[in-house]
Amino acid sequence: MAIHICTAPCCWGVDDVANPFLPPWQHVLAEAAEAGYRGIELGPYGYLPLDAGVLDPALSDNALQVVAGTIFDDLVSPANLAELLRQTHAICGLLTQLPPMEQQAGQRFAGPYLVIIDWGHEERDYAAGHSDRAPRLDDARWNAMMAHIRAIADIAWHAYGIRAVIHPHAGGYIEFADELARLVDDIPYEVAGLCLDTGHLYYAGMDPVASLRTYAHRLDYLHFKDIDPVVFDQVLNERIRFFAACGRGVMCPIGRGVIDYPALHRLVHELGYQGCITVEQERDPRNAGASLDDVAASRAYLARIGF
Repeated sequence: MAIHICTAPCCWGVDDVANPFLPPWQHVLAEAAEAGYRGIELGPYGYLPLDAGVLDPALSDNALQVVAGTIFDDLVSPANLAELLRQTHAICGLLTQLPPMEQQAGQRFAGPYLVIIDWGHEERDYAAGHSDRAPRLDDARWNAMMAHIRAIADIAWHAYGIRAVIHPHAGGYIEFADELARLVDDIPYEVAGLCLDTGHLYYAGMDPVASLRTYAHRLDYLHFKDIDPVVFDQVLNERIRFFAACGRGVMCPIGRGVIDYPALHRLVHELGYQGCITVEQERDPRNAGASLDDVAASRAYLARIGF
């Protein structure tokens, strides 16, 4: 397998650029490189500099490449469409100015990717992990979200040559099994692929191995997480926002949680998946002092089992 294991700023607690406790971006790049990673995501819009003249030398100094940029925003509201498209142009414009990633034999689309995630709805944030009580979008709002995704993906590919991938995420309006199935029905593979995340699949009540097998034909990019089963049981019995649960430690280093990574290794090998897999472990940035040890432990564990 030609697999490149990458990481993301969320491992240092970087999920909201307005959070006053975020570590400096230069520190994140340095620790990612120290832990043995050669690829990293941009993180939330505006965390890593959008100026290639600033970012490219810093990446080079740490022998890193950018594997993906992310739109992590409200995909539902028509009033937010102009902002979504602005971010699309800014992120994709930056990605095209950075050194391209080499396409692997058998890899459908070379990185970097544009990861599209719905976020920003309190009613769904508090229902993360609870399919039975999470409100669903009516047809009109769902169709509006699909139209927004198609508009983003069209700009990314036709204006910049960047492949868009859609990421079901805890606390957004694309989270649960029925929503993932509907998404795949409504967005053709020619428009956008999938970025499936083992941790978010498990959080949403899905089996990561079974889900990756089901949607292998749509899968362009993978995220790996692990979940502490004790903390998970606790937070699912509380009314709690998703990132508050992450601050409690619901995500743990890979290999220390409930997800069966040897089975995932066998599946990835069976499917012939080639390309990039990004390790993530959301946390409170005030606990980022443990990030280096944790991302290094995740990388070492994955190497031990064959990744």
